[in-house]
Order: sequence, then structure tokens, then C-alpha cells
Amino acid sequence: MPAARPNTLDRDGELFVEVDPTGRFGRYDDLLGAGAVKKVYRAFDQEEGTEVAWNRVRLRNFIEDPVLINRLHSEVKLLRTLKNKYIIVCYSVWLDEDLGTLNFITEVCTSGNLRNYRKKHRHVSLKALKKWSKQVLEGLEYLHTHDPCIIHRDLNCSNIFVNGNVGQVKIGDLGFATIVGKSHAAHSVIGTRIYGTRACCQDIQEGDNWSKPQALNKIENPEVKVFIEKCIAEPRARPSASDLLKDPFFFEVNNDDESEDPEA
Repeated sequence: MPAARPNTLDRDGELFVEVDPTGRFGRYDDLLGAGAVKKVYRAFDQEEGTEVAWNRVRLRNFIEDPVLINRLHSEVKLLRTLKNKYIIVCYSVWLDEDLGTLNFITEVCTSGNLRNYRKKHRHVSLKALKKWSKQVLEGLEYLHTHDPCIIHRDLNCSNIFVNGNVGQVKIGDLGFATIVGKSHAAHSVIGTRIYGTRACCQDIQEGDNWSKPQALNKIENPEVKVFIEKCIAEPRARPSASDLLKDPFFFEVNNDDESEDPEA
């Protein structure tokens, strides 16, 4: 269904360049980010009065494969059903056949992605780094135990987003995640299930891109180094997200969480 394209004004008088088929979401001409096949624009949810992200995937790379296009559409629609505080919320999905695009509306995090956030804020305590890592793992645990199982495939700090005012991180860029049936979930997750976590831990610790083994050698804290080594073990020896959440590495933050729980 094509999006409407009137020169509609939002409630503050700012011009939308496009609105979604329902008229709820309006897109501005402000580009928030761009990749090989996707662009992300600033947008506005007129119903809730909040800013959102308008994600646009150009389908010309897949034009010869309509089955794949339909699969992408179906899988992104599935993302709307995900309900976890460490996963970016997806509000709406539609195909624009006129423009040859797949569009989806997601929430916006206040501080951008974690890689840029760490470059901006170089001095972060190990305790804060552990909290971020734990939140990422809780998001991964949710995805991997979901039915059907969802495997991100491209987890890195550019795809993790930050609400810096509350110290919360969320996994995003799930548009091309792999969705597998329950019978194949265990096989699919083994080996790739947690490998991306090592890059995230490295990025979080150093605020720089991961490159093994040079990057691992830069880690001075033995506790962090041991934890990352667990994530890059041989495929069948790699722990799951659920296993890692029980690791002694998180003992300090687990105790803090329990002390903050009013029912604890």
C-alpha cells in the first residue's frame, strides 16, 4: 500500500514530506542514518505526540525475487509483536509498491547508537558497562527463546541504541534478522547465538571497533577479558545468552537489581 504524499503540516507547523497510509505517522526530510539498503528519517507519531524513526528499505536489490520481498515484509511484520524493554519497538510496517520500498516505524532512542555514545563519553565505570552488557543479553535471551526463534545476525554497537538519560540500551536494526522455526532453533543458534556479544563487549569497553585478536589484547581488565573469551569459544562451547546472564561477571549488577526491587 503506498504512503500518502500531501504537504501535510504537523501540529507545530513543520512540513511533512510524506505520511503513512493510515495518516498517523508523518516523515520529515531529516536523515538520521543510512546504510547499503536502508535509510532512516526523523518522523512524528501524531496520535501519541512523540518522535519516531521512519525506516525505508529500497527493494530494487530484490526486485527479481518477489518471494524474498514477501518474506521480508512478513518477517518485519513479526517484529511488531516483540514486547521486551531491551528491544526497539516497531509500531507499523507496510509495503509501498509505487516507490518499491518496505517501510517500518520504530521508536527513537534519545542518545543514538552505543558506538557513537561511547566515543562521546569515554570515561564509564565497569559497573555501567556491565549493566549495558546485561541489558543486551536480556534482549538476546528474549529473541532466542521467542517462538519462532529470532537471530539478529548483525549485532554490534551500531545496532544498539541508548536512552542516556536513564542508562538504558536497546537492540535495534532487526529488519533483516533471521527467523527460524522452533524445530531448527537450537541448531541455528548454536555457533552464532552469542558471538556478536564479544564485539559489543569490546566496543563497550574500549569505545572502538572490534578486531580480533588485536582488540582482545587491548583489554587490560582480566575479568572482562575472561568474559569475552567465553563469547568467542568454539561454536558448541559458546554459552547462550541465558547462560551468560548467570555468569559471575554480573554478580555486582544482579545484587544491585535485587536491592532496587521493592518486593525483594
